[in-house]
Amino acid sequence: MSDFAVGQKVRMKKPHPCGSEIWEVVRIGMDFRIKCVECGRSLMLPRSKFEKGVREIVKTTATQ
Repeated sequence: MSDFAVGQKVRMKKPHPCGSEIWEVVRIGMDFRIKCVECGRSLMLPRSKFEKGVREIVKTTATQ
């Protein structure tokens, strides 16, 4: 599962303290920057930790 794109929304295994499990991918590289959809907080994760933590890619009705 390594086909990620900037702007995609993913559901992570651990929820953010604000309660949301949905994150938006902001940057891809050696590290991933993801932004919480609920509160807007962003964080940087190493690629390995990000890929282990992703539960699913959220399907949206918008065209991607």
